[in-house]
Amino acid sequence: MKASQSFQERLIGLQGNLLNFAYQLTTNREQAEDLLQDTTLKALDNEDKYVDNVNFKGWIFTIMRNIFINNYRQSVRKATVIDQTEDLYHLNISQDSGLATPEGSYAVKEINVALNSFSDEYRIPFNLFVAGYKYNEIAEKMNLPLGTVKSRIFFARKRLREQLADYK
Repeated sequence: MKASQSFQERLIGLQGNLLNFAYQLTTNREQAEDLLQDTTLKALDNEDKYVDNVNFKGWIFTIMRNIFINNYRQSVRKATVIDQTEDLYHLNISQDSGLATPEGSYAVKEINVALNSFSDEYRIPFNLFVAGYKYNEIAEKMNLPLGTVKSRIFFARKRLREQLADYK
Protein backbone atom coordinates (compact mmCIF):
# COMPACT_ATOMS: atom_id res chain seq x y z
CA MET A 1 0.00 0.00 0.00
CA LYS A 2 2.86 2.37 0.81
CA ALA A 3 4.52 1.73 -2.60
CA SER A 4 1.22 2.57 -4.30
CA GLN A 5 1.05 5.82 -2.32
CA SER A 6 4.53 6.88 -3.36
CA PHE A 7 3.79 5.98 -7.01
CA GLN A 8 0.80 8.31 -7.05
CA GLU A 9 2.70 11.04 -5.20
CA ARG A 10 5.57 10.88 -7.69
CA LEU A 11 3.07 10.96 -10.57
CA ILE A 12 1.35 14.04 -9.13
CA GLY A 13 4.74 15.67 -8.57
CA LEU A 14 5.57 15.31 -12.28
CA GLN A 15 2.32 16.84 -13.57
CA GLY A 16 3.87 20.27 -14.24
CA ASN A 17 6.85 18.78 -16.11
CA LEU A 18 4.56 16.46 -18.05
CA LEU A 19 2.29 19.34 -19.06
CA ASN A 20 5.29 21.30 -20.36
CA PHE A 21 6.49 18.29 -22.34
CA ALA A 22 2.97 17.69 -23.70
CA TYR A 23 2.78 21.31 -24.79
CA GLN A 24 6.11 20.96 -26.61
CA LEU A 25 4.77 17.94 -28.45
CA THR A 26 1.35 19.32 -29.36
CA THR A 27 1.89 23.12 -29.38
CA ASN A 28 -1.74 23.42 -28.30
CA ARG A 29 -2.86 23.94 -24.69
CA GLU A 30 -6.04 21.85 -24.89
CA GLN A 31 -4.33 18.97 -26.69
CA ALA A 32 -1.49 19.12 -24.15
CA GLU A 33 -3.96 18.82 -21.27
CA ASP A 34 -5.67 15.88 -23.00
CA LEU A 35 -2.30 14.21 -23.53
CA LEU A 36 -1.43 14.76 -19.86
CA GLN A 37 -4.71 13.20 -18.80
CA ASP A 38 -4.23 10.19 -21.11
CA THR A 39 -0.69 9.72 -19.82
CA THR A 40 -1.77 9.90 -16.18
CA LEU A 41 -4.55 7.36 -16.74
CA LYS A 42 -2.23 5.01 -18.64
CA ALA A 43 0.40 5.25 -15.89
CA LEU A 44 -2.18 4.54 -13.18
CA ASP A 45 -3.57 1.60 -15.17
CA ASN A 46 -0.07 0.16 -15.56
CA GLU A 47 1.19 0.90 -12.06
CA ASP A 48 1.67 -2.82 -11.43
CA LYS A 49 4.08 -3.00 -14.40
CA TYR A 50 6.42 -0.37 -12.97
CA VAL A 51 9.58 -1.81 -11.45
CA ASP A 52 10.95 0.23 -8.52
CA ASN A 53 14.56 0.34 -9.71
CA VAL A 54 13.61 1.89 -13.09
CA ASN A 55 13.82 5.65 -13.74
CA PHE A 56 10.27 6.76 -12.88
CA LYS A 57 10.43 10.10 -14.70
CA GLY A 58 11.82 8.47 -17.86
CA TRP A 59 9.13 5.77 -17.71
CA ILE A 60 6.31 8.34 -17.48
CA PHE A 61 7.76 10.56 -20.23
CA THR A 62 8.13 7.51 -22.49
CA ILE A 63 4.47 6.69 -21.93
CA MET A 64 3.53 10.25 -22.93
CA ARG A 65 5.73 10.23 -26.02
CA ASN A 66 4.30 6.86 -27.15
CA ILE A 67 0.71 8.04 -26.64
CA PHE A 68 1.48 11.18 -28.68
CA ILE A 69 3.06 9.15 -31.50
CA ASN A 70 0.15 6.69 -31.57
CA ASN A 71 -2.39 9.53 -31.65
CA TYR A 72 -0.47 11.24 -34.45
CA ARG A 73 -0.31 8.06 -36.52
CA GLN A 74 -4.01 7.50 -35.97
CA SER A 75 -4.86 11.03 -37.14
CA VAL A 76 -2.69 10.56 -40.25
CA ARG A 77 -4.47 7.29 -41.06
CA LYS A 78 -7.86 8.98 -40.66
CA ALA A 79 -6.79 11.78 -43.00
CA THR A 80 -5.57 9.39 -45.69
CA VAL A 81 -7.82 9.18 -48.74
CA ILE A 82 -8.34 5.68 -50.03
CA ASP A 83 -9.21 5.47 -53.71
CA GLN A 84 -11.90 2.83 -54.25
CA THR A 85 -11.96 3.12 -58.04
CA GLU A 86 -10.60 0.25 -60.12
CA ASP A 87 -7.92 2.16 -61.99
CA LEU A 88 -6.86 4.43 -59.08
CA TYR A 89 -7.94 7.39 -61.17
CA HIS A 90 -8.45 9.74 -58.22
CA LEU A 91 -4.92 9.20 -56.92
CA ASN A 92 -3.40 10.30 -60.21
CA ILE A 93 -5.17 13.62 -60.65
CA SER A 94 -5.06 16.77 -58.61
CA GLN A 95 -8.20 17.63 -56.72
CA ASP A 96 -8.86 20.66 -58.91
CA SER A 97 -7.91 19.58 -62.41
CA GLY A 98 -9.91 22.34 -64.11
CA LEU A 99 -11.43 19.85 -66.53
CA ALA A 100 -14.93 20.32 -65.16
CA THR A 101 -15.24 23.66 -66.90
CA PRO A 102 -15.52 24.15 -70.66
CA GLU A 103 -12.48 26.45 -70.46
CA GLY A 104 -10.48 23.64 -68.84
CA SER A 105 -11.28 21.11 -71.52
CA TYR A 106 -10.56 23.71 -74.21
CA ALA A 107 -7.16 24.39 -72.63
CA VAL A 108 -6.34 20.67 -72.69
CA LYS A 109 -7.16 20.56 -76.40
CA GLU A 110 -4.92 23.57 -76.99
CA ILE A 111 -2.09 21.94 -75.03
CA ASN A 112 -2.41 18.75 -77.09
CA VAL A 113 -2.41 20.72 -80.34
CA ALA A 114 0.71 22.59 -79.21
CA LEU A 115 2.42 19.35 -78.17
CA ASN A 116 1.58 17.64 -81.44
CA SER A 117 3.21 20.50 -83.34
CA PHE A 118 6.57 19.57 -81.74
CA SER A 119 8.95 17.27 -83.58
CA ASP A 120 9.28 13.73 -82.22
CA GLU A 121 12.66 14.50 -80.69
CA TYR A 122 10.97 16.93 -78.25
CA ARG A 123 7.42 15.59 -78.03
CA ILE A 124 8.27 11.98 -77.14
CA PRO A 125 10.62 12.70 -74.19
CA PHE A 126 8.24 15.39 -72.90
CA ASN A 127 5.22 13.06 -73.05
CA LEU A 128 7.17 10.28 -71.35
CA PHE A 129 8.24 12.67 -68.60
CA VAL A 130 4.66 13.87 -68.08
CA ALA A 131 3.56 10.22 -67.97
CA GLY A 132 5.83 9.72 -64.97
CA TYR A 133 9.03 8.30 -66.41
CA LYS A 134 12.29 9.40 -64.82
CA TYR A 135 14.97 11.11 -66.90
CA ASN A 136 17.23 8.05 -66.86
CA GLU A 137 14.38 5.76 -67.92
CA ILE A 138 13.59 8.03 -70.86
CA ALA A 139 17.28 8.14 -71.81
CA GLU A 140 17.46 4.33 -71.81
CA LYS A 141 14.21 3.96 -73.72
CA MET A 142 15.27 6.43 -76.41
CA ASN A 143 18.98 5.47 -76.45
CA LEU A 144 20.02 9.07 -75.74
CA PRO A 145 22.42 10.63 -73.25
CA LEU A 146 20.81 11.81 -70.01
CA GLY A 147 21.77 15.45 -70.64
CA THR A 148 20.13 15.39 -74.07
CA VAL A 149 16.88 14.12 -72.59
CA LYS A 150 16.91 16.79 -69.87
CA SER A 151 17.58 19.59 -72.35
CA ARG A 152 14.87 18.41 -74.76
CA ILE A 153 12.31 18.31 -71.95
CA PHE A 154 13.45 21.75 -70.81
CA PHE A 155 13.11 23.22 -74.30
CA ALA A 156 9.73 21.51 -74.82
CA ARG A 157 8.46 23.12 -71.61
CA LYS A 158 9.83 26.50 -72.64
CA ARG A 159 8.26 26.29 -76.09
CA LEU A 160 4.95 25.12 -74.62
CA ARG A 161 4.96 28.07 -72.22
CA GLU A 162 5.62 30.45 -75.09
CA GLN A 163 2.86 29.00 -77.26
CA LEU A 164 0.32 29.03 -74.43
CA ALA A 165 1.27 32.41 -72.97
CA ASP A 166 -2.32 33.62 -73.47
CA TYR A 167 -3.62 31.14 -70.87
CA LYS A 168 -1.77 32.63 -67.89
